[in-house]
Amino acid sequence: MRESLERIGRFDAVRARDRLAASWVPALTRHIVSDGERVGFFMLRRADHALVLQHLYLVPAVQGRGIGSAVMKSLIGESVRSGLPLRVTALRDSPANAFYLRHGFVRCHSEEFDVDYVRAPDACDQASSSR
Repeated sequence: MRESLERIGRFDAVRARDRLAASWVPALTRHIVSDGERVGFFMLRRADHALVLQHLYLVPAVQGRGIGSAVMKSLIGESVRSGLPLRVTALRDSPANAFYLRHGFVRCHSEEFDVDYVRAPDACDQASSSR
């Protein structure tokens, strides 16, 4: 995220660490493992009327290899099985925005630095529509 935060003039290591720590719940955190190595993590929580993806991080060396898409397909599956929409917030101007749009999310709100997205549990995704 450092590059995205620097791009909008908001990188501050202490603030980024504090923001993560304030919302991080270890019990809700899942590790992402590829070829036997931990390459990232995500945190998914259940809110009253949605599943909320609060964090999804991959080490830069493995980005662009389809690992994030595999994780997202799994999360979309959880959304479908639960019948709950999947919500996520991305930093404005981050490459994550295009990633979420590619996976069927719709922009529902934006603020100065953040963009909120939602994906309905019955939304069609590219994988389903190409079968």
